[in-house]
Amino acid sequence: MSAVPAAGARVLIVGTSLTAGLGLDPDSAYPAVLQRLADSSGYKATVVAAGLSGETSAGALRRVEWLLREPADVVVIESGANDGLRGLRPDSTKANLVGIIRKVRTAHPDARVLLAQMEAPPNLGPGFTRGFRELFLEISRDEGVTLIPFFLDGVAGKRELNQDDGIHPNEAGARIAARNMWKVLGPVLRQVPAALGR
Repeated sequence: MSAVPAAGARVLIVGTSLTAGLGLDPDSAYPAVLQRLADSSGYKATVVAAGLSGETSAGALRRVEWLLREPADVVVIESGANDGLRGLRPDSTKANLVGIIRKVRTAHPDARVLLAQMEAPPNLGPGFTRGFRELFLEISRDEGVTLIPFFLDGVAGKRELNQDDGIHPNEAGARIAARNMWKVLGPVLRQVPAALGR
């Protein structure tokens, strides 16, 4: 995690290997691209990538209190993808993600909370895939958080935009993923006084 900025908004991304930029130079991972998008848009913001490869939503729930010891104006939750890959029960994933959101609100009541929609692989069957997708929609509605539509849209399943494992974006894929997320994060930052220098 980077140092806390002296001024401006702090955007904390609690995430998995996607946020950690597995297989990429840190400057090419999607959080670094988000930082450049924020800078070029004139926002005073520091994007902090707190990604941990292989982490499930249960692991993120255990880790998040430590991450929240530092200030946060916006918290992006990018978790659950590994639950889907492992075929873990969607209701357990949902409970963990709700737990993370509530810990954020306890530690930083004024922080904006964004939840990144993730998708389960189709090989687990249509029922699992549908249930997994719907849990994010339900959390967004029930907890009143901002949902980021699947930010790997246009990247997932495309060989030319992913590394050899077929799961993690390459540099080109990471740029698309960042732009997808920015469509939601950018407007949120416009509502954060610290990001506007106020």
